[in-house]
Amino acid sequence: MSDNTHAVADHASETYPEFSGKVQDTYIEGYDPVSFAAPHSSLLRVSTWVGMGLILSLLPAAGIVIWGLGTHTFHYGTASRNNPMAFTIGGAIVLVILSVAAVASVYYGRRYYRQYRKETGRSN
Repeated sequence: MSDNTHAVADHASETYPEFSGKVQDTYIEGYDPVSFAAPHSSLLRVSTWVGMGLILSLLPAAGIVIWGLGTHTFHYGTASRNNPMAFTIGGAIVLVILSVAAVASVYYGRRYYRQYRKETGRSN
């Protein structure tokens, strides 16, 4: 019987090729890599998604600040029995902390995209 192992394709290397250089060096001129699977995509990073979640969590903190200012301004009813300035100050502190964390997380998540733009000069 003859040995036919040379006829079998290497499925792993054909399906998931490893590039020897940078992927953007193999792009055709004029190709716009805006897909989810681009190696520089910010959508692949957990820190980007955490930052976006933190941006959404700014809304309750802003609501607490607005509620505290509203009960301080219109101080009638049962809501004025609480200390409205404590809610305003506490909400503002949480708002600032979450804002800094959100911006830092999104900035960190987009680091590969900024590196890609710097290396290639492309806008996306």
